[in-house]
Amino acid sequence: MECNTSELCRHYTDLIDVVDPIFSNYGGRSSFSGKVVTIKCFENNGLIMELVSTNGAGKVLVIDGGGSTRRALLDIAIIEAAATNAWEGILCNGSVCDVDAIEEMDIGIQALVSIPVGSDNSESGESDLAINFGGVTFLPDDYIYADNTGVILSPDPLEME
Repeated sequence: MECNTSELCRHYTDLIDVVDPIFSNYGGRSSFSGKVVTIKCFENNGLIMELVSTNGAGKVLVIDGGGSTRRALLDIAIIEAAATNAWEGILCNGSVCDVDAIEEMDIGIQALVSIPVGSDNSESGESDLAINFGGVTFLPDDYIYADNTGVILSPDPLEME
């Protein structure tokens, strides 16, 4: 679902948290929103692939990759699986590769940077937990709104006009 974070901030100033401006858009959608699903992993993406292989309609995967810029947590195989399973988007506190292919996919992707080195595909990590980065705490079932201007978080769904 498309959103305008600037408009949402004007209408819901007291209800939202603004994520630090550290992310760049990589996916084919410039804006996306949905219910938060969290995962925490470091330089391995097996658990990410497991999650994006499930139904993601109305959901955004929020990944705490520890801010690593040494290995890409997101690659074209993961993004294709997420798009196939109707995920609205992915916010990754980590890196992405296969940038040219990913920008053609109909899914919102925001990450720190791109790097050509992929991750290990072990399934280590945790999901469905509170994670903290970008100056905010993401809780499962929060709502996230992202576009080219920024990323905001709310405990409740926000009406978009």
